[in-house]
Amino acid sequence: MIEINNISKSFGDKGVIFDISGVFDKGKTNLIIGASGTGKSVLLKCIVGLIHPDIGSVLYDGRDFTDADKVIKAEIRREIGMLFQGGALFDSKNVEQNVMFPLNILTKMHPGEKLDRVNFCLKRVGLENVNTKMPSEISGGMKKRVGIARAIVNNPNYLFCDEPNSGLDPQTSILIDELIQEITLESDITTIVVTHDMNSVMGIGEKIIFLYKGSKLWEGSKEDITQSGVKEFDDFVFANKVMSSLRKP
Repeated sequence: MIEINNISKSFGDKGVIFDISGVFDKGKTNLIIGASGTGKSVLLKCIVGLIHPDIGSVLYDGRDFTDADKVIKAEIRREIGMLFQGGALFDSKNVEQNVMFPLNILTKMHPGEKLDRVNFCLKRVGLENVNTKMPSEISGGMKKRVGIARAIVNNPNYLFCDEPNSGLDPQTSILIDELIQEITLESDITTIVVTHDMNSVMGIGEKIIFLYKGSKLWEGSKEDITQSGVKEFDDFVFANKVMSSLRKP
């Protein structure tokens, strides 16, 4: 479980996120949604420690991450897996080397153990016998799956996914969503997904936080969406549903 309390962040005199609190449950796909520029990515960076909030705290299973010392922060970071927007693979490394990278820097496993773990994770995301392929030789959907394999290779307790469906076709997006949800349930981890894709929201939105102009306006599950009672949220949902229907062949 991850708990955030009264998180606020400004850059200079411009406020970006304001007094956001919430709990992200273990074993569930927790979504942070909203239009572009609403503060989703800034909030995610505050949670994972890439940005220090001006006010507020982030707790990982009761451990205060925001003001922790270097030892505790390093301990928590070893428990985090991250799927970056676009995959963020190393172009100069092949698939196997990309997935093995966290093991090289975070563990003292023997080479054979590392390879076994890499192969297990690649098989789990449906990619076998692609170890020697370079990122330039695989599709966008395959890159995302390699990114997921790399994110889970170190058996994380917390998985963060930043716009995992960006640039993917609808069918591949569904496969990526389902894979993220399956891994979350199988490993009983705390997963946070940042997205503006309503297909993802309706598919895997077990717990949803909606941001609007840097503030949390609504929280619930996909089953609660039609009864939100929040105009800004309803407008966001309707606009995305319309756009999704227009994109369908």
